[in-house]
Amino acid sequence: MTLPDFLLEPVVRAALAEDLGRAGDVTAQACVPEGARWSAVIAARKPGRLAGLDAARLAFRLLDPETRFEAALSDGDDIAAGAVLARVEGRARVLLAGERTALNLLGRLCGVATLTAAYVAAVEGTGARIADTRKTTPGLRALEKHAVRCGGGLNHRYGLDDAILIKDNHIAVCGGVGPALERARAARGHLTKIEIEVDSLAQLEQALPFTPDVVMLDNFSLADLRTAVSLVQGQVVLEASGGVSLKTVRAIAETGVDVISVGALTHSAPALDVGLDAA
Repeated sequence: MTLPDFLLEPVVRAALAEDLGRAGDVTAQACVPEGARWSAVIAARKPGRLAGLDAARLAFRLLDPETRFEAALSDGDDIAAGAVLARVEGRARVLLAGERTALNLLGRLCGVATLTAAYVAAVEGTGARIADTRKTTPGLRALEKHAVRCGGGLNHRYGLDDAILIKDNHIAVCGGVGPALERARAARGHLTKIEIEVDSLAQLEQALPFTPDVVMLDNFSLADLRTAVSLVQGQVVLEASGGVSLKTVRAIAETGVDVISVGALTHSAPALDVGLDAA
């Protein structure tokens, strides 16, 4: 489970440029002999789910293509505290200069994957799937959505151009659920899906005659979620959203909805503690 380097490189280059500034790593240049070489390991200091190894690799390889980076595990693997994730060897100045960028990206993406895996485990056996949202860190969307997949989750839209998602403000501007769906159906291409967000059972009933592909049930109570599932009877995909936490997600899943979208996967995931230490 990997992302192509051409998607990763702009992000990693920008992170390196932010850290190295105008003069590079002045500490390493002052303290470390120019020809010195070093071997180190990247290790997890807490258990979790792995994501972001390729971003870490590029943090070193973009500074020196001859840096040796040997992955010990793969994105999507479960990792124990103390597990060696990768081994690196090369010019000491390069490894020290790329260290923080590599660890920042790796820790962030492992954190997203780890939190996603916790949500996926919480709904196991219910049939519901966990999905992310567009509430991602600016510039990191492709990486964070990759991390969600590493955690066993689904990806919602990558951007506004993926599918038609009619939200409450669209409905307000259009003058109602019906007019919004009518216009969406008239405008969409044959491969474009339509999802509509509703905030009440009444709006759900207004939407069903227009056969949207997906209905997002926004901040529904558990009782209303169960009623919606009974009302729809599998005609459309039902997605629950809003008020979702690790404490509530199991009960939401048990109502029978198909998908549960969770913004916290990407906007609130704590970074996993990873470090670079001498081999």
